[in-house]
Amino acid sequence: MDFREYQKKSRETAMYPGNGSNFVYPALGLAGETGEVVEKVKKLLRNHEVTEASQIPVEKKEEIEKEMGDVLWYLAQLATELDIDFGDVAEQNIEKILSRKERGMLHSEGDNR
Repeated sequence: MDFREYQKKSRETAMYPGNGSNFVYPALGLAGETGEVVEKVKKLLRNHEVTEASQIPVEKKEEIEKEMGDVLWYLAQLATELDIDFGDVAEQNIEKILSRKERGMLHSEGDNR
């Protein structure tokens, strides 16, 4: 599935206050779900001293994957609320990152490298 298709299909499940004119709700949801991903990673480190992906138990990896899906859903809703094509976001981002790589700027500082 590509990002455009995901954005369209995920919109069918977008039921929140002001749907269609409320970018704040998905932005806040994105922050919350991102926090849940990071929290699961933190607990792997704290509770199990896991520092390499190969050490993560399958069930914990599946939990992280589910939370990553929620992050993706909120990103898609935020893009829709802002009238941004999610496919364009993916395309522009990979072009930017590849350009930085070609110019030897991946390890530089700042947004506009």
